[in-house]
Amino acid sequence: MNNANGISRQTLLRRGFALEYATLGWNVIGIVVLAIAAISARSVALAGFGLDSLIEIGASTVVIWELSGTGDERQKRALKLIGAGFALLGLYLLAQSTIVLVSGFHPHHSSLGIVWTAITAAVMFALAFGKARTGAALDNPVLKTEGRVTLIDGLLAAAVLLGLVLNSTLGWWWADPAAGYVLVYYAAREVREIFFGDH
Repeated sequence: MNNANGISRQTLLRRGFALEYATLGWNVIGIVVLAIAAISARSVALAGFGLDSLIEIGASTVVIWELSGTGDERQKRALKLIGAGFALLGLYLLAQSTIVLVSGFHPHHSSLGIVWTAITAAVMFALAFGKARTGAALDNPVLKTEGRVTLIDGLLAAAVLLGLVLNSTLGWWWADPAAGYVLVYYAAREVREIFFGDH
């Protein structure tokens, strides 16, 4: 069965799996890189971004599981699991941003952190775009929703990058936690849509 663009469902499913496995692999590598960067720079933001990678790994695993089967019940359960991931991400960002601001913690310069978050932002935005298109073509709300988790991951990478650069160049240590609050709002909106919206 082909969609409006003449692409078969099997081809789209393969593309969906490829996008999720790419996300999974990138985040597994990212946890290691971020741990090294966070320890060397004593950066709470980089350590927190590593935790965010764990949430993204969980979300990708849920989508791989959902794409492997069929049925409305499976889809609803997958959406709720991704909603829980968004909630965890929002709570983590809220807690981390507040702790960093209240403590006035000043991390060291991190070249590794700057390079990794810059590349990660670009990769996550590309993956999010691919998931949004593939999810729409498949009419799969789970893949589309998880694409928004990936988008948040990209936005968070950009926020951490901005914070690292501003801290290194201008001493603005508070820039990253301030950006975190904006993402808390976005995550909360997604949680509300998943649990209380009309799917």
